[in-house]
Amino acid sequence: MKLKDKVTVVTGGNSGIGFGIAAAFKSEGAVGTITGRTQKTLDSSVQQLGNDFIGIAGDVTSMDDLERIFKQTFDKFGKIDALVVNAGGTVEGAEMGPVTEIGEVSYDKYMNLNLKSVYFTVQKALPYLNDGSSIVLIGSTAAHRAAPGMSVYGAAKAAVISFAKGFSLDLLARKIRVNVLSPGTIDTPAFDKLVPEDQVEQVKKMWVDLIPAGRIGQPSDIGKAAVFLASDESSFILGTEIISDGGMTTISLMK
Repeated sequence: MKLKDKVTVVTGGNSGIGFGIAAAFKSEGAVGTITGRTQKTLDSSVQQLGNDFIGIAGDVTSMDDLERIFKQTFDKFGKIDALVVNAGGTVEGAEMGPVTEIGEVSYDKYMNLNLKSVYFTVQKALPYLNDGSSIVLIGSTAAHRAAPGMSVYGAAKAAVISFAKGFSLDLLARKIRVNVLSPGTIDTPAFDKLVPEDQVEQVKKMWVDLIPAGRIGQPSDIGKAAVFLASDESSFILGTEIISDGGMTTISLMK
């Protein structure tokens, strides 16, 4: 097992990509913590993962919550070997749109969740992380390809890639590796938030037609890549990005 007895923390691990990562970690022998904002979804996810994982409710934009998450994990397991900074994405009550429409409030909400929280999640984890540990920042192919209404989100994810480089340099003395894992189109509940229910299947088919691999990604696809980055198998990889998108960023099928 690639992560046997490793203690891991996956923020936003209660659903979607985060849960896919936590499930992959468990299958490789890891234990640890998943986080989310609602205790109900956390309890359900922990039940599926089993007794080796605990769920801690918290908001990653809150400094107090971040401190509590890592302290409780350390108190429970005695160490932390890997951190996946996954929490992020769309923001309830914040608009997505072109530069002509997005105001300061929505801009700040997106940046707080998708950029500022990444910085401080890593900072608050550092006193508890083992030397030689691995940090995986979840990015997005939106950092590389403009899409309607996604300029603020894409900019935040592009900055996350820069964080991985800077953090890796900052943490060389502790041999802590920081890398980015950027998913493409993944089949998660996010579809239900972004697309009207009666159009979900149509939109998924549209994406499939644009993905060279011929299918939409699954959370388990990202989980397998995260296992690699969290494990010693990637010990010579730091400060860089792995894209898991079925080839969509580098190969165009548009006619």
